[in-house]
Amino acid sequence: MNLGEDREEEAPFATVDKLLAASVARRFYLEHQSKVSIAKEFRISRFKVARLLDAAVAHDIVRIDITVPAEIDAPLSHALAERFGLRQAVVVDLTRSEGDAVAPGDTRRAGRWLGTAAARLVSEISEESDVLGLDASRAVEALSEAVARLRSREVVQLTGVHGPDLAHDTAIDAVHRTAAAGRGRAFPLHAPFVLPNAPTAALLRSQPDTAETLGRFGRVTKAVVGIGAWEAGLSAVYDALTERERDTYRALGACAEVAGHLFDRDGRALPGGPDARTIALSAGQLRGIPELIGVSGGVRRAGAIRAVLKSGLLTRVVTDATTARRLLWYDGADGVARTPDGAGRTPEGVARTPDGARCTPEGVARTPDGAARAPDDTSPTPDDTVRTKAARVVEKAT
Repeated sequence: MNLGEDREEEAPFATVDKLLAASVARRFYLEHQSKVSIAKEFRISRFKVARLLDAAVAHDIVRIDITVPAEIDAPLSHALAERFGLRQAVVVDLTRSEGDAVAPGDTRRAGRWLGTAAARLVSEISEESDVLGLDASRAVEALSEAVARLRSREVVQLTGVHGPDLAHDTAIDAVHRTAAAGRGRAFPLHAPFVLPNAPTAALLRSQPDTAETLGRFGRVTKAVVGIGAWEAGLSAVYDALTERERDTYRALGACAEVAGHLFDRDGRALPGGPDARTIALSAGQLRGIPELIGVSGGVRRAGAIRAVLKSGLLTRVVTDATTARRLLWYDGADGVARTPDGAGRTPEGVARTPDGARCTPEGVARTPDGAARAPDDTSPTPDDTVRTKAARVVEKAT
């Protein structure tokens, strides 16, 4: 037992070497070095490093200001987390971002702000022992451009690339940028996200570089994923399939997509999805990640976000204020639309949203002429028939 070291730890802050404290603080806070590496550099114990960091704050060498950024809506964030049982929700008010409102149709700027908020969140919760997983969504691309500090030492790409350039795709760049923020190692996937058939996908999975990254999936402790809606331009899987395949999954109830996996409006995973043709983590691996953060926004994706929240996959979510209000307004579990204070109103008074019939919270079934039918009317609709046929097609294929 080193009694000298113990006495040193008990010394009052007044006797601290302020120059040494400042040097240690600079290494830790600005250069993101670990306490162990700092201890080795200065030839002191890691306990003294911790004491010097505390002293730097006590002597006002380091000033820590914890505030809620102006563009984060704290009440909405709390309400959303509580409603869906999340550890945390981060709701960005795009009308207050740096005093410069984002136009409703400006998806690029809106995505940039969501990515910035996600970068802050990941920086706050990451640990040195973490293995961070990132899919190939635009949300992750925006995150990678905003992240400045990261404790995770490994960053793993969870899905293949969307474009034709397998070496310099934006998803590859995002993984490398994020890893660089933590001075860690990147594990990219130089392979397409969706392949023409299962044998081709299996062949690519066996390639050494791809196999190395795939082998890291089980080690991922925190991950960030985008949430896609089942329509053109809002899901990489949707865009990669044929029209017939899209219709088949739509008839099965496809509403949302996360890392290549499809979900219906109630958050149930669809069986027989395109998993065999994708280069991505499996459904079991996705569910096995201890901390899964979903990043998505916009009214066109609201139904998809709700579906994924209902699935229980996510532990945290980052979205915009307009979408958050829509998610809070509609509960949908009992077919009743709810006001933000929890009061219910009848399903007939619910307006249809732009998310598409199967992703909306509306609890009223409708006939082809648009008329509502009573809940006790069990006669099959054309949608029911198509859904049954589609299920049989997928069952035979699998």
